[in-house]
Formats: sequence, C-alpha cells, structure tokens
Amino acid sequence: MSSPSMFGNNSVSIPVSDEEDDEELNRKRVRVRRKRKKPLSHRVRHDLGKRLVRFIVRYWALLIFLPAAVLLCYEATKIGKEPAVADDEDLDRFVAEGAEADPDLEPIFKKPPKVSHPNLNRMDPVTRWVDGGREPCLKLRPSDELELLDIPNGGGIESPVRNVKYLSEKDLPEQNVTRRSKRIKFNRFSGYPSLEDRDRSFVLNQTPAVHCGFFSETGGFKVSEADQSYMDSCKVVVSTCAFGGGDDLYQPIGMLNASLQKVCYVAFWDDITLAAQENAGNTVGDDKFIGNWRIVLVDDLPFVDQRLNGKIPKMLGHRLFPNAKYSIWVDSKSQFRRDPLGVLEALLWRTNSVLAISEHGARSSVYDEATAVVKKNKARPEEVNVQITQYKKDGMPEDKRLNGKKALNEASIIVREHTPVVNLFMCIWFNEAVRFTSRDQLSFPYVLWRLKVLKDVNMFPVCVRKDLVNSIGHLRKAKPSVKRTISSTGDDEA
Repeated sequence: MSSPSMFGNNSVSIPVSDEEDDEELNRKRVRVRRKRKKPLSHRVRHDLGKRLVRFIVRYWALLIFLPAAVLLCYEATKIGKEPAVADDEDLDRFVAEGAEADPDLEPIFKKPPKVSHPNLNRMDPVTRWVDGGREPCLKLRPSDELELLDIPNGGGIESPVRNVKYLSEKDLPEQNVTRRSKRIKFNRFSGYPSLEDRDRSFVLNQTPAVHCGFFSETGGFKVSEADQSYMDSCKVVVSTCAFGGGDDLYQPIGMLNASLQKVCYVAFWDDITLAAQENAGNTVGDDKFIGNWRIVLVDDLPFVDQRLNGKIPKMLGHRLFPNAKYSIWVDSKSQFRRDPLGVLEALLWRTNSVLAISEHGARSSVYDEATAVVKKNKARPEEVNVQITQYKKDGMPEDKRLNGKKALNEASIIVREHTPVVNLFMCIWFNEAVRFTSRDQLSFPYVLWRLKVLKDVNMFPVCVRKDLVNSIGHLRKAKPSVKRTISSTGDDEA
C-alpha cells in the first residue's frame, strides 16, 4: 500500500515540459531584442553627428582660416585693376544705341543719377533726451524774430586787453636773419617768435604785442585787391577753406533773407582746389561766386603742409576781415545748415559769450588726446612729445575739467566775436600750431588755461555741433602746396 501524499488527496499535479520552457524563453528574448533594436538610419545619423562634432572641435581654427584665406586671395587679385569705366561720350552713345534698338528699353538705358552723400542738404533737427522727452539741441529763435534781429556792436564784456599790436618785420627786422630753424616751421609769414616771445604773449596788458601771421610783405598768402576789398566790407562772416583739392564745396542751407543780405560767405581756395572743382563742374562765375560762396583765390601759400595753411583763415579771420565784428568758421568737410545770425544769437549773445566751440566727443584730457593722435598717426610722435613735454614743464594739469567745463575741444566749428582778447587768443593759438603740431585741439586748452582772462567761452555739447552742420568728411587727401623758393638771405619757408 502506498503512502499517502503529503498534500493529501486534494493536491493538483502540474506537468512541466522542458521543451515548452525553452520555447517560451526564446520568444521572450526575441521580443526583448526587437524592442531594443534601433533603425539603421538613426544609428548612421547619430554616428555622423558625433563625428561631425568631433571634427569641428578638432579643426575649428582651420575651418575659419581657409575661407578667410580664399577671400583674401580673391580680393588681392583685384588690387591694381581698375574697372573699365566708359566716359560720358561712350555712355551717351550706348544710351542712344540701346534706346534706338528697343524703344521699350529706353528707361533702362538712361544715365544713372549721381549719388550724393546721404547727409547732404539735411535739415532735420538733432534732439536730445531731457526730463522725460526729446528737445532740440540747438534752440534758435523763430524765423520772424530772426528776420528783425539787429547785429550788436559788441564790446559789452569787460576785458583788460584794449588793443592788440601785430608784430611785423618793420618792428623786428633782425628776426629775418637771426631766428631760423630747420626744425621749427616758422617762416616769413609767421615770423620767428622765440620761447621768450611766447612767454611774453601770455603777459596781459592793455596793448599786448604779438606775432600773428602776415609778418613780412613777402611772407605769402596773397589775395587780389578785389577780393581784399570785398573782405574789408564784411561785418559778419561765415568762412571755410579747401587747399590742396581735398574737399568739395557745399552750399550753406537754412539761411533767412536777412542773413543773406547781412552775412558774407567766403571760401578760400588755392590753384589745386580751383582746378579740381572746375573738373567736377563747380565753375567760378564772373562775379567770383559759386552759389552763395564768394571764392577767394589765395596765391603763394606760406606752408608746404596744407593743414597749417588752413589754420590761417581758421584762426586769423580777424586779420583777413579787419572790419568784421563776428565770424563763424566751418571746416570744409561739413555743410553749414543753420541761419548764421540765429547761431550767433543762440551761442554768443544769449549766453554773454565771446567765443563758442564744441566739446570733444571722445576724450577730456590733452594728454589723452596726445596719445590718441600718435596712435592714429595724426602727427609725428616726436613733434607731439616735444609739445606735451613743454606743456608739462609749463605746469599744465592733467585735469579733465577746465573752468568747470570739459578740458578738451573739437574745433571744426568756431563761433566768435572779434574782440581784442579773442583776437589775442587766436594769435597765440596759431603760433602754438606752427611751433608744435597742426593738431589744434592739443593747443587750444593749453592757451585757454594759460591766458586765464578768457573765461566767457561757451563750450557747447557735441549734439549742438551736429545740429549746426551736416558732416560729410574729408573726401581726398590734400596735395601739398608747391614749395616756395628760398630767398638769397637763406630764409627757410617751412
């Protein structure tokens, strides 16, 4: 008799087959493998992506250098090659032939208009943000008030200087022989002021004597009698100059009728500029005008450096216009675009100033400006070093504020009254530009600091300067003036 089962009679017998277990396990493994298996295209893209990233990381410098080198080689092949440009006669023939061949294409064959500078003839005011809103930088009086504006006689501001004596060879005949230097650019036009003369020019009295150009009758900067007669008649002047053919002539805009009747517009040219402008179609009329500008042709420029020649009308306007009460200087790279009487009223008469000039837009210190001038190759380093060394020796501080205002200026626009003290300032400023460098923004703060008495100066902000003119920029490098012949006395001209 068999023993009873330990589970009793109610136990259930479950047959298990090894083959069934193996088949089921294999099916599960297949399902698992199918779930994990990814498409071939995905794996390829994934591998390519990783390879691309590794390639870029490894060779990024080469990838940047190769396109740049190809572009550089392409540009180098074009250097020295000028595209063939048809002259007007060829273009006219091409236009006629094209239009005749197909009248429907006539508009295509028309000459393209000459493209002018985008800033030219703009009249929109320059504004600035003030107290939550924008307002014009330059606030001129209404037109009807400006039309009735009288020109003041000037001289209302007290000054210790009553009259300025301009030295000439008649006063110092020995200077033509005893004071000459190959290093210093003084000549018969400027005279030969020594460092002692320079120091004396800052000592104020009622009638200071100073070198102020036009030292000798043979010094140069000659104008015709007709031009000098016209200049003698001017009471208010807007002036500019272009020597060496560097810039074009831009007609002033924004003037009222009263200003056209009361203000002279004078542009000083040399023969080089005259020829360049006539080739460009700016022909001087029989009355010596181009538009509103009276063209004054200057003969025998005293300096080879055209920048120094430009300082003569810029700084010595009181010598060129002996009867003028007020003047506005505008660099040839700009177009004057405001009414001159309105400008005088806003910048001088309303503020009780005798001189108005713009603050510098980028820097505030003469010493910082000297570094920038050298870095930008605007002057020879040795010349700048001599100038700055002298200024340090004279005790000029490195402060960025002078008389409570910015200690550095930009002199492309100068608005001034021709008072004795302002005329003295301009003479000394001119002598500094000749002695050291023609970068006049270096010498302006020095003369202002050392002269001390000239405090009625309106240092207007940069946005006002931008409102006064449309800035075009210098178009070409000015050609140097023809070197003058050295006289039998051995006098060096530049």
